[in-house]
Amino acid sequence: MVSDGTLTPEALAERAAANGVELWALTDHDEVGGQHRAIAAARANGMRYLTGAEISITFANETVHIVGLGFDPDDAALRAGLQATRGGRGARAMEMSDGLAKVGIQGAYDGAVTFAGNPELISRTHFARFLVESGVCRDTSEVFRKYLTEGKPGYVPHRWATLKDAVHWITDAKGIAVVAHPGRYNFTANEEHALFTEFQAHGGRAIEVVTGSHAPAEYIEYAEKAIEYGFAASRGSDFHSPDESHMDLGKLPWLPGTLTPVWELLEDRFL
Repeated sequence: MVSDGTLTPEALAERAAANGVELWALTDHDEVGGQHRAIAAARANGMRYLTGAEISITFANETVHIVGLGFDPDDAALRAGLQATRGGRGARAMEMSDGLAKVGIQGAYDGAVTFAGNPELISRTHFARFLVESGVCRDTSEVFRKYLTEGKPGYVPHRWATLKDAVHWITDAKGIAVVAHPGRYNFTANEEHALFTEFQAHGGRAIEVVTGSHAPAEYIEYAEKAIEYGFAASRGSDFHSPDESHMDLGKLPWLPGTLTPVWELLEDRFL
């Protein structure tokens, strides 16, 4: 993976093929830089391929992931949108540093960058490591408690893309948008209804039903939701690492037979 996974696209393709996968999509977070490598690796391992990405958005004060499938990975607007989403981390980090400076902690941004390496990927964890190294706190737990949680001087919420933006980036690039692992979000019934209806209004067409982030009971729950809202159904492992992930590639149960698989809407985009 090119975002937060531990395996390369080539290693993932080999693992997927060895596990019997016939149609594969690499869905890195907010990044399409691995797509051409993944296409070549899928072909080398005898699999069909769909382009993919998992875009972070903010909805009802919750981070939600919207998967795109079957899009043009070289679409300029999609790439620019993802770049802006990643780049938001840098602006947030500068605000965090300013907040810490107001309580006497200087140089926090530069210090945190030394732990992050890439400013586009800087996070609260990197600030926490800097504050521990500087002797401000004994450990990262103390840093978060005193400085980096809501209401504290170094806390700045991340501003992800909007639902509208993410769906339009995908659909304008000729792809299909999917709500990833809807059972993971801490939404009330009304908030989930608002998510699904707004997503649909913007052109979203599918939700994940069977996924490594859902319990078996949620397979049934979201199969029923797919039918209720008229969504196609997606199936994905949410695999990030052999050591961290709940479900291996190719090991998920099949979708319930009453659903329309999202890949049936994408057959003309298989590579």
